Amino acid sequence: MASAERKSGKIDIEQRELFENAQRRIKQKKRLTTHFVIFIAGSILFIILNVVLDFGKEFKLFGTDWFVWAILLWFFFFLIHAINVFFVNKLMGKEWENKQMERLVEKQKKKIAELQQRVEKEHPLPNSNNNTSLNA
Repeated sequence: MASAERKSGKIDIEQRELFENAQRRIKQKKRLTTHFVIFIAGSILFIILNVVLDFGKEFKLFGTDWFVWAILLWFFFFLIHAINVFFVNKLMGKEWENKQMERLVEKQKKKIAELQQRVEKEHPLPNSNNNTSLNA
């Protein structure tokens, strides 16, 4: 009975982690979509300001209207955001974090075991043979 409870508890924990990871990914994609919509609206606003309302009409960088550079710069940041959501998180998502955690924990366990062996070798407990024969 206890083993059945442990198994179901572990499944619930795994399901909760999967659910939380899915929620996190949904939030990331939602933020990216919001960023895209704001980018489109902002780009249209920049064009209207410059072309229709003549705002900053005389300001040009390298012979190009300012709004073109502003849109390109904003697009660059949007592109970084998209790469982060779709590629970096796939490569370095929850599974990658778990693998890294397991690797580091194993490395630490190995180092602790090596240190323990070194301590036992350099500083053995006195009468360790007598204690084991008394306990047997």
